[in-house]
Amino acid sequence: MANLKTTTSKKSKAQSMGMHTEVLTGRTQQKFFNPDEAENFYYFGTYDVDFNKRTDLDVKDMTAPEANKEIDNLMSQGFGTIVIKNPQGKHSIGVGILNKLNLIIEGSLGYFGIGSCDGPVVRINGRVGWSCAENLMAGKVVIEKNAGSCFGAAIRGGDLICKGSVGARTGIDMKGGTIIVGGDAGAFTGFMMQRGRIIILGDVGINLGDSMYDGTIFIGGKIGSYGSDAVDSKLTKSDQDWLKRKLKVAEIGENFDVSKMKKIVAGKKLWNYDNLEPTEKKGAI
Repeated sequence: MANLKTTTSKKSKAQSMGMHTEVLTGRTQQKFFNPDEAENFYYFGTYDVDFNKRTDLDVKDMTAPEANKEIDNLMSQGFGTIVIKNPQGKHSIGVGILNKLNLIIEGSLGYFGIGSCDGPVVRINGRVGWSCAENLMAGKVVIEKNAGSCFGAAIRGGDLICKGSVGARTGIDMKGGTIIVGGDAGAFTGFMMQRGRIIILGDVGINLGDSMYDGTIFIGGKIGSYGSDAVDSKLTKSDQDWLKRKLKVAEIGENFDVSKMKKIVAGKKLWNYDNLEPTEKKGAI
């Protein structure tokens, strides 16, 4: 911890161990990254891939671990576009991909598909089960049909797009990124979300944004009910411009009238919940 400037020249024991006096006159810049160490900016075990180098992978007779290992093997060979054939609703396909990759899945996935990924662009031609793209860190995932509950649970970045409808608890514990849904969403959408944005073009179920800490939710249809500490906010011109750009890039709802969308944010009554009086706590929840 930096010390305030002192009038004595006598060094303290802490200084002799490596800590030095710093005049706290403003912000200081600390160099965290060195361009000469570019190799340290990437995950260990990532590969240089060519998106024009394409191959098919039939996973019909593979287990999920076997399929994921083969995806990694194909990336190590430089394949930048991989088409998954016959997924047949298998669970946990395409998880843990920390690499640039164009992944196309011809069919539907089960639970926990495309989880904990950082970088790939994924297109799923069918449906997905619970917790699709859980903990997504970066990249883009597009589902052509419907998705199950906990869609985008705890995602931290990237774009997660479902052109159909999704189940309950979409964006639960969301920490960043953007979730876009072309159809309807179930109950507790945005439950305990902390950052990021959710766009629902259709209707949404009860307890929208329940216990949300931060972030923004945009709803185009009817709202079943608001959750604890979720409140309406003014839809600004900047919001509308951003929504138009985001929907265009997502290739969904390009002609949707975003000016009629509702904007929901956190009322922030729960931010200091532990400091409230008992009667105040009843009002907050």
